[in-house]
Amino acid sequence: MITFKSATVFGIDPSQMVAAASGLFILPFFLFSATSGQIADKFEKSRIIHIIKLAEVGIMCLAAIGFVTQHFELLMIVLFLMGLHSTFFGPIKYGILPQHLTEEQLVGGNALIEAGTFLAILLGTIAGGSLITIDSHGPAIVSFALIVVALFGFIASLRIPKAPAVDKDIVININPLKPTVEIIKFTQKNRSVFLSVLGVSWFWFFGASILSLLPPYCRDVLRTNSSVITLFIAVFSVGIGIGSLLCERLSHGGLELGLVPLGSIGMSLFTFDLFLIGSPDFYLDSMTISQFLSEITGVRILFDLLALAVFSGFFIVPLYTFIQEKSAITHRSRVIAANNIINAFFMVTASLLLMLLFHYKVFISQIFLILAVLNGAVALYIYTLLPEFLIRFLIWTIANLMYRLRVVGIERVPKVGPALLVCNHVSFIDWMIIGAAVKRPVRFIMDHNFAKGWVAKTLLKQAKVILIATKKEDPEMMRLAFEKAAKELSEGEIVCIFPEGKITYDGTLNPFRPGVEILLRQTPVPVIPLALKGMWGSFFSRKGGRAFSKRNNRFWSRIVLEVGELVPPQNASASYLQECVSKMLV
Repeated sequence: MITFKSATVFGIDPSQMVAAASGLFILPFFLFSATSGQIADKFEKSRIIHIIKLAEVGIMCLAAIGFVTQHFELLMIVLFLMGLHSTFFGPIKYGILPQHLTEEQLVGGNALIEAGTFLAILLGTIAGGSLITIDSHGPAIVSFALIVVALFGFIASLRIPKAPAVDKDIVININPLKPTVEIIKFTQKNRSVFLSVLGVSWFWFFGASILSLLPPYCRDVLRTNSSVITLFIAVFSVGIGIGSLLCERLSHGGLELGLVPLGSIGMSLFTFDLFLIGSPDFYLDSMTISQFLSEITGVRILFDLLALAVFSGFFIVPLYTFIQEKSAITHRSRVIAANNIINAFFMVTASLLLMLLFHYKVFISQIFLILAVLNGAVALYIYTLLPEFLIRFLIWTIANLMYRLRVVGIERVPKVGPALLVCNHVSFIDWMIIGAAVKRPVRFIMDHNFAKGWVAKTLLKQAKVILIATKKEDPEMMRLAFEKAAKELSEGEIVCIFPEGKITYDGTLNPFRPGVEILLRQTPVPVIPLALKGMWGSFFSRKGGRAFSKRNNRFWSRIVLEVGELVPPQNASASYLQECVSKMLV
């Protein structure tokens, strides 16, 4: 309305006002998220949701007055109130999921939340844009629709199952500043969670910038009418929904951090292409959707927005799931509230940056370039501090894009507690295939000769691989390797060893060495035999000569990792484990 009615609100230019409107909506997140997190952890969550959704009905009544009277200042106040409403709803929305869903369902639950959220944005944008233009009755129709939707939301909230309070002893601090500082400091104690919060916050900086750019981009650069803005927001919303839902499929129902770098790559790539398109030389002004899509450049722009949004879904869903899984249950809603505070700070910063860039007449295509470069720089910074994301990306890419990995019996790997994995050794990337299949971090025991070269050495170090030598080569290194492995097992981690001690030269299973027995004498833990099938003859195996020296003619071939039955430590002799693996390979 501000853009296409050229309305001046509070004396501010329309282009700047669009960015300011985003900032006004976000401001309550920054001010009241800490309080909302305390309330979410202190009280039963479904009851709080009922109150929040009832308040929404009242806010929509105010919105109706603003639309009918065309009172823009009142509508800006309503926008602030809806930001306040969302501030209190956010921590409960994400905090309630782990109380009702299992760990296996959590990725799917987050995917549905994200897809549902952006589908609602899509439907609301299309409905609002269409209804407001109906003769002189448009504002009244929109007002009626808002109240009806709010009422349905309240009714739906009554069916939400109860979720008990997780920390009834919290003393709620009404002053927003002190708990805000405290909750951010608390979140910083878990480094990986805090870095993930920064990643989520960057997503909202990036997304808020893109959505704020779309109205002036359509009006001033593409010279289209308002229907194309609706199309763009619809495509962007659908794209994030598609990306969110694809996350569950691509991660096979578990948390897959490797999708996060994939998402950031796509976000930068397709935003950069919007910069390359620049200002298309269309021959018509106020183009309709059909006229816009009749141009090849128009289709290219639409595809860039769709792809950018899909990859954004890959980026955001695993990060939200990671934050939920790694946060203590008694503080989960407050961690999510801290996430909202930092999100809000990033989005307000995005609004201020856009207002500044618009003030200095920076072209919108150049802003796309700035966002693409900033996204790449931020991603590299986060992945440097938290290399687990890049390692997961590498092993996920190999297991799912270079090959098609199928895992049989993965439920036999315990979700918590120590276990020793033993597997046949077929290629130089067996550890990556196993790492992609097992969602928990795995500490691999590998021959020290694998760590030759700066790249391999750095990769194995970041993956926390335990390097080992034979007793003949270096008895001290061998002793230290078994000590490190025993320490990891005693701390509840999963360790994987290749008992053959070498990669097969002929595709057959070599005799298992007694190292596995030595390790189990130090730390008796359950043993899980694994059988890797389909890697013999691959580019990374020794079939037909040295590995890495032949053509990779098995790209995207099917490989299988079969997980055997758990073996108690007292029965786990080298010969018995070899027999277990051998049977699965048949």
